[in-house]
Amino acid sequence: MTGPVPKRSEERRRRNARTEAGASTEVEKLEAPGSVDAPEPDEDWHPIALGLYRSVEDSAFRRFYEPSDWMVLFLTCESLSRDLGEQVVGITEQGDVVRDTIPLKGASLTAYSRVFASLLLTDGDRRKLRLEIDRRDALEALEKALPDVVKDRADIFLIKGGAAG
Repeated sequence: MTGPVPKRSEERRRRNARTEAGASTEVEKLEAPGSVDAPEPDEDWHPIALGLYRSVEDSAFRRFYEPSDWMVLFLTCESLSRDLGEQVVGITEQGDVVRDTIPLKGASLTAYSRVFASLLLTDGDRRKLRLEIDRRDALEALEKALPDVVKDRADIFLIKGGAAG
């Protein structure tokens, strides 16, 4: 989808069964057996790359990932870790290698941004494909699932409206 990022579903006034171009919003679904396991990240990666990988592992949309998506993420984190780590910046007259961290290049950041968009890592990228994650529903479902006795005490542990209950 091109153009601006669409509004969230609760912000839209109309919920048509067809797109603005007249095409149906129906999606062809492919069946695949079993679930997909993510490869284990390299614990020696740069903390930012490792944090990115772990955050995707904890994200709700990970259930849409296929093995190829996980490998693209893995490769991207590997490359990001190398770009953020120490790199060769020169060689002394004695032949010693000089290593240091250098800022991420603009071209590299642009390339990473494109990969992140293709992996749907931002809310805007997901909304362009009409995928939304609403964590409020999960909190409400948790509250409904709690027995009444525990529900009275749940406000001690849950944060509502930005303040502890």
